Formats: sequence, C-alpha cells, structure tokens
Amino acid sequence: MEKATEKKKGFVKEFVDFLQTFGVIGLAIGFVIGVASSAVVNSLVKDIINPIVGLILPTGNLSSLNVTVTSPVSGKPSVFLYGDFISQIIYFVIIALVVFIMYKQLKRVGLAKM
Repeated sequence: MEKATEKKKGFVKEFVDFLQTFGVIGLAIGFVIGVASSAVVNSLVKDIINPIVGLILPTGNLSSLNVTVTSPVSGKPSVFLYGDFISQIIYFVIIALVVFIMYKQLKRVGLAKM
C-alpha cells in the first residue's frame, strides 16, 4: 500500500514538472480563463460599464457612439462605431487582468515559472 502512494506522488510530481518545463500552465490559464470568463466579462462591459459611462454621454450608451461619414465619390454613408471599439478594448483589458491575477496566484503556489 505504501509503495502505491509513493508511485502516485511520483506521478503527480512528474506531471507537474512536465507542465512547468513545457510552459503548458500559461497556455492552459489563457485558454481556460478566456473561455470561462468571457460571458461574465462581456456582460459586465455591456450591462454595467457601458450604461454607467453612458450616463455622461448624449447617446446614453458607450457602444452606440458612432460617426457617419458620407463618401464624396459615391454619396453613400459609412458608419464608424468607435464606441463599440472602446467597449471591446475595455473587455480585453478586463480579460488580461483576470489572466494576470491567475498567473500571479499560480506563481505564488509554484505552478508557473517565468
């Protein structure tokens, strides 16, 4: 029984060493956190941050900010949705912050290397 426990600890340690050596931890963190928190962060930006910022904007919503430019050649309008672009930047920064915090926690417990 004691030998099986030693073998199990050896396998787990070997697996953790493999993950550290080949940098799989960083890739796994990015993938799992990105997938798992995507909907939550998207809702945070769309349902909370945009309306708060929209309180000071004339349109009432950050995502709806746009500029319409009419082409002098064809006379057709083009709409530039810069408010939506700003929302996507906020979304990216929040995801990057979550990944960074997870990395720091894994580094603290010794599962991630520089």
